[in-house]
Amino acid sequence: MPDRLKLIAPLIVVLLGLSWFAAELQGTMSRGWFIRDVEMRAQLALSGAHRDLVRAWRAHDVDGIATLLGDIARDERIMAVAACAPDLASVAATSQYPAAFSCDRVGPHVRSTPAAAAGRWIQWSEVRPLDGGSVNVMALPIVDHDEPLGFVTLIHDLSYIDRRSTRTRLLAFASMAALALCASLMTLVIGRAVWRRWNREVRRALHGHEARPEFAPLVNEVQQMIATFNSEHASTPPWTAERLKDTLRRHLHGEKVVIVANREPYIHQRRSDGAVEVLHPASGLVTALEPVMRACSGVWVAHGSGSADRQTVDRHGRVWVPPDEKSYQIRRVWLSDEEERGYYYGFANEGLWPLCHVAHERPTFRGDDWAHYQRVNQRFADAVCAEAEGDDPIVLVQDYHFALAPRMIRQRLPRATILSFWHIPWPNAERFLICPWHEELLRGMLGASIIGFHTQQHCNNFVETVERVLEARVDREQLGVAFAKRTTLVRPYPISIDWPNRWATTSAPVDECRRSVFAELGLADDALLGVGVDRLDYTKGIEERLLAVERLLERFAHLRGRFTFVQLAAPSRTFIGSYRDLDERVQALGKRINDRFARGSYRAVILRRDHHEPPTVFRYYRAADVCYVSSVHDGMNLVAKEFVAARDDERGVLVLSAFTGAARELTEALLVNPYDLDAAAAALASALTMSEEEQSERMRAMRALLRHFNVYRWAGRMLIDAAQLRQRERLTDRLGAPLLYQEKTG
Repeated sequence: MPDRLKLIAPLIVVLLGLSWFAAELQGTMSRGWFIRDVEMRAQLALSGAHRDLVRAWRAHDVDGIATLLGDIARDERIMAVAACAPDLASVAATSQYPAAFSCDRVGPHVRSTPAAAAGRWIQWSEVRPLDGGSVNVMALPIVDHDEPLGFVTLIHDLSYIDRRSTRTRLLAFASMAALALCASLMTLVIGRAVWRRWNREVRRALHGHEARPEFAPLVNEVQQMIATFNSEHASTPPWTAERLKDTLRRHLHGEKVVIVANREPYIHQRRSDGAVEVLHPASGLVTALEPVMRACSGVWVAHGSGSADRQTVDRHGRVWVPPDEKSYQIRRVWLSDEEERGYYYGFANEGLWPLCHVAHERPTFRGDDWAHYQRVNQRFADAVCAEAEGDDPIVLVQDYHFALAPRMIRQRLPRATILSFWHIPWPNAERFLICPWHEELLRGMLGASIIGFHTQQHCNNFVETVERVLEARVDREQLGVAFAKRTTLVRPYPISIDWPNRWATTSAPVDECRRSVFAELGLADDALLGVGVDRLDYTKGIEERLLAVERLLERFAHLRGRFTFVQLAAPSRTFIGSYRDLDERVQALGKRINDRFARGSYRAVILRRDHHEPPTVFRYYRAADVCYVSSVHDGMNLVAKEFVAARDDERGVLVLSAFTGAARELTEALLVNPYDLDAAAAALASALTMSEEEQSERMRAMRALLRHFNVYRWAGRMLIDAAQLRQRERLTDRLGAPLLYQEKTG
């Protein structure tokens, strides 16, 4: 028994230490809560008397002010109250007001200088010692129509808080210490029993015996963890373009990758003067995939939408890109106006897009649109097969535009390794069943070898939908679907951007970007700048974003005339009525906010409704004090990651919607609910007043994450999974077995 006590003695000491630390922390937190409660009570008390105080102040009614202060001091926690004039002279005070907190001592904290401009006074609060105890001194300015009349100081007795905090610490320590002792004893008993049985099973395995059934899942899990660790850490260097190329050579023997996506990475557009310019579309998909193609080479099959696209391709519809490197080819597919309206604007973006996003826009499904969607998917599938080298190519099918393409490709190339990545959220089963052709869409997607989503939740929703709709065998543990004599794996692959980011590394220094942007916008040197970068889409929460800016200026008067928010908004899907309506609403909202807070040449909101090339976007990222990403529902949102990548100076603050996939990774951002305008405005205010040290800590942590979890790692994980699946299927072919779903055997 003494030996056993020696084993748990260190654990007991550690747990007791943690209990004391937790008790101290809880006491400190409770004290902070009590103080915040006191401050809130003071604000409420003064708010209730504000109108009468202003009236008495305007009338120079000292007696009336004294009476109002006496009424405020009736609160059991308020010891004393005093009113102070702008020249720091005392106007009135209750009888118990301590001289230690006279107007001339408190005043400098309330305003920056004695001659501070209207609206620049601030609320001030601090805990100070008094007569062997502590009090909370809180000074609040009295402002009427942006004119400071003076300020009121309230003294709160905190002795009761000290007593409560002490009792809280003692009770917390006692209860947690008892729990720690019980946990230590239980750990000793259970741990020894489990250890003995584990050793026994290990010895059985070493002697060639089969593990007991209850241990089989644990053994399998350990084996999978080891395999994952080996695949992730076989190479110690971080994921880069070179490492991705090496991965392709080692696992897929350097084969080219065929990508099929609606959006092309480079658009050839004819200008009004007849010259042809190359544009980069505003697309998160392009942002993520283009660096992968530059690293891997291959062919990108896309819709040729540029006015000069036909004049820049060869007779097979191909063109080498980027123009200065020629790393890979684009194979352009031409669509008629009718096909584009039905397949793209109709079924894809009036049907599937609102269906998959919780953005309160009603999806519209039309039979003609569905017919166009089927035909266009077949045309793209035919183009992929024409570009394939051999009968087992590697094909990456991108997004909701091509839900049917995987099965169509599979019918012509049965041995192809097809990875289908769904860039937008996948809804729950009930919502997806709204689509009249939900079964056909699922059958099409299950032609893929692997289906990828941004988050585990979207994977779970997809598997649940398949289980509800199709007669398929689902393995929820392995997230596999056996259907039509094939297995499709369902995996989360959170997408990212390239690192180091080429647009960030080629940008001008931050100071230079800030000067040029401020000059371009006509801002003063001490102005504060917020930025948003989006397509004009109702899922991006642009209206909620501008309303949050309005609420910010309502609540924090000192920011009026100084804070400007710039929205870079690329027009999108203008053939769809809901997008045109959104454009009009955003313009009207921006005008209303500017009219409301107009002051000389000051504009609170600047809308730049045009396509912006990446160098321009990154210049704004690097100039901004805060970037607000307010999507009401988003699969990932790469704007948030681009902003972090752009800030190599480790400055600036990211305010990020909790309804984005990026919020699961960039936890050091200020996460908000974009529908909660008060909380969003408070987050923007916190961002604008955040210390440089805290900005640096948050930005450094997010940049470290992006450095490791970059787009090359995203692509590498998918390609490694594809290579392993390909090897298994080739082995199955050699053994002559059908491609049926294989149950785990350990």
